[in-house]
Amino acid sequence: MTKSNLPENSPLGAQQVYLSDYSPQLLYPIPRAQGYAKLGIQGALPFCGVDSWTAYELSWLNSRGKPVVAMARIDVPCESPNIIESKSFKLYLNSLNQARFSDQEQVAQLLAADLSNNAGLPVTVKILDAQTWPAIESCMASYRCIDGQDIDIDRYKPDVQLLQSNASNVVAEQLVSHLLRSNCPVTGQPDWGSLYLDYRGPQIDEAGLLRYLVSFRKHQGFHEQCVEQIFLDLMRRCRPEKLTVTARYLRRGGLDINPARSTDVDYPVIGRTVRQ
Repeated sequence: MTKSNLPENSPLGAQQVYLSDYSPQLLYPIPRAQGYAKLGIQGALPFCGVDSWTAYELSWLNSRGKPVVAMARIDVPCESPNIIESKSFKLYLNSLNQARFSDQEQVAQLLAADLSNNAGLPVTVKILDAQTWPAIESCMASYRCIDGQDIDIDRYKPDVQLLQSNASNVVAEQLVSHLLRSNCPVTGQPDWGSLYLDYRGPQIDEAGLLRYLVSFRKHQGFHEQCVEQIFLDLMRRCRPEKLTVTARYLRRGGLDINPARSTDVDYPVIGRTVRQ
């Protein structure tokens, strides 16, 4: 790279011309190390997981010039050196609109190669055509929503002190809150999402958990970094035996980002929700 890949140098906050010619150079990787340093992570990662993107506005031309529309599921391993800045991803996908491909597999291979090159580790790409689009899923039935609590909330910046647990009561629970909101660190635009928590260990105080999740409301952070902070804060304050934190963020510009961080390689996967 010939330039410093800092968030403030990304195309996210700049006016852009949407190119119609295939342009992999539009992709803008941002080192994860910057976010890890803020979280105090050094050396081996204390979690495993992936950043699952869904591209809803994927289109190209077939070999005869006829448009094809599709969706793509892109999984970026959390161990990769870089995240891919979202607006650059959108601009890159739009550069495929007038490109011709022989078949869907050729598109998938190209996406995987370009994204892997920028992420720094192999990225998995699965393309879904119009005949195989999955039906919109409702919220996972096994997850209990904690949003109905009648409580006062007055903190809107992340406050780990809000998290409490009861060491004398060990449980296995699946909880969800749809009140997650954070903000883009470049543009300040709000990012809305649902936060899924699957854990086993000392029971987490639900009032404190809800207050803690709402405390991200004025926080500026990338999706991936917010989920990592939530995971680490829960591990440090509540000390669960097992923990998986998944955020399903709403799409912006035809893309959604859904990071998952877990203590286990075989963690529960949350599908597309009705809000997405």
